[in-house]
Amino acid sequence: MPFAIVQGAPVLKLPDDLYIPPDALEVFLEAFEGPLDLLLYLIRRQNLDILDIPIAEITRQYTGYIEMMTEMRLELAAEYLVMAAILAEIKSRMLLPRPQAEDDEEEDPRAELIRRLQEYERFKQAAEDLDELPRLERDVAVAVAEVEDQGQVKLPPEVDLREVLLALKDVMARAEMFAHHHVQAEPLSVRERMSRIIDLVSNNQFVEFDACFDLEEGRMGAVVTFLAMLELLREHLIDLVQQELFGSIYVRTPTHA
Repeated sequence: MPFAIVQGAPVLKLPDDLYIPPDALEVFLEAFEGPLDLLLYLIRRQNLDILDIPIAEITRQYTGYIEMMTEMRLELAAEYLVMAAILAEIKSRMLLPRPQAEDDEEEDPRAELIRRLQEYERFKQAAEDLDELPRLERDVAVAVAEVEDQGQVKLPPEVDLREVLLALKDVMARAEMFAHHHVQAEPLSVRERMSRIIDLVSNNQFVEFDACFDLEEGRMGAVVTFLAMLELLREHLIDLVQQELFGSIYVRTPTHA
């Protein structure tokens, strides 16, 4: 098998002058944030009790890791070497014989290291718990929706019969003011009043509801006019509309007419 294909030709032998630096490829299997992180990793991997650390075995594994980093030409921080020196000191202090009288007074050489490891483990666990919380734009995305303007047509409200009756009541109340001017009542015709309303809306696009009534005719004239208006509505010859709710009522010719 050729090593490569150069300009269509297979390369079966590496050039003699080809130089590959020794640090061209580096593989990182574990990443530690410091010497305490490395110690905690070694303790957890072997399920050791953090309060009773076997210093000899941990020191051997720790120095072995430092030697591996040196062989792989990894940049070794000075704090790793400091921790190796601390482990060596603790190991030597535990190996040295101590007088029997001082056993109860002298503190365990591992106590300070254990305290630092416990404190570091608490902060590390807190950081991991915080990292597992849902994070905006990492685990949770804010949904945004926009509705385009559909150009909806706002229809005017339908005229309610109660509003028509209220308007009629207002007209009849004002018609009573002219009742005393009538000496003799003239006969009134619903058909004649229907024709008058049709002529009125034919000459005007919109006619106010009150303008269809002749207040001087009194209550009788208002009733006849209202009956004529209802008959025209029934026969779909006129429409009652208003621009807004509780607004003025207008009479107009039907749109289909």
